[in-house]
Amino acid sequence: MSENTMSEHMRAVTIREFGGPEVLTVEEVARPEPLPTEVLVRVHAAGINPVDWKTREGQGMAGMQTFPLILGWDVSGVVEEVGFGVTTLAPGDEVYAMPWFPRAAGGYAEYVTAPARQWARKPASIGHVHAAAVPLAALTAWQALVDTAQVQAGQRVLITAAAGGVGHFAVQFARHLGAHVIATASVARHPWLKELGADETVDYTTSRFEEAVVDVDVVIDLVGDAQDQTSTRSLQVLRLGGLLVAVPSGVSPELAEAAKAADVRVTPFLVEPDGAALTTIAGLIDAGEVAVEVEETFPLEQAAEAHVRGLAGRTRGKLVLTVGE
Repeated sequence: MSENTMSEHMRAVTIREFGGPEVLTVEEVARPEPLPTEVLVRVHAAGINPVDWKTREGQGMAGMQTFPLILGWDVSGVVEEVGFGVTTLAPGDEVYAMPWFPRAAGGYAEYVTAPARQWARKPASIGHVHAAAVPLAALTAWQALVDTAQVQAGQRVLITAAAGGVGHFAVQFARHLGAHVIATASVARHPWLKELGADETVDYTTSRFEEAVVDVDVVIDLVGDAQDQTSTRSLQVLRLGGLLVAVPSGVSPELAEAAKAADVRVTPFLVEPDGAALTTIAGLIDAGEVAVEVEETFPLEQAAEAHVRGLAGRTRGKLVLTVGE
């Protein structure tokens, strides 16, 4: 075992107050120890998600956090130690997870501890960088489509912001479920989304999707009403009794009232840790049914630059921090 592995300290990107990207600083902090039923994982890569910078700014999951805070909920790495009672994983296992969400997981660090059953074995066909891009985005798409909307073969599904992290998984999962998939994105992304399984694409920059799309069973809205009233506009494309899953901004009283008046359903949504679903998703990735898109990687020390890049929007797939070898 290397001296670094044995150290009681680790590098981590911490924040001590909410603010802009400049509040992200690399520090030496105490390495966590696994409690019973937990595992200690040496992080190789950590995915970046919009909830990260929203929380850093004092929004997102800020109300669940305490300082000093280590952001990051997407982790891929190798099990270093197992706590008492863990029988499903062993040191040396390659794993990935979205641990603890919405409580702090500490993913922007060299080590993370979390309950063993929140982890799953990493897809064998991809490296840690791509595996770290999967958990939060893929679980959001999977739980929204499978558990919340219970999408069935032949149903029509509209996915907004389809070229982003959650969106590109949602397109592929909806296709896997046998749905007719309609995706909104800028026109440059359309050929790629067609490759991923979109049956129809709508360029949101030049047309209104509610004027181009009708008779939809399920809308997975990844934009929200804060931007161009996207959730409220989505109600217009649903068939009677159809379902809008409002992912980023939830359901306001006004949106609930509009849904009731239109005789359609609407639900808020928040992703949960789910090792079993990650095992299923890993199987789809290894079978070649689902591709993982990583647009850019950054070393841990450039977490602030990564947030600036993410905030600029228009990311194709995901951004990832590289942490260890």
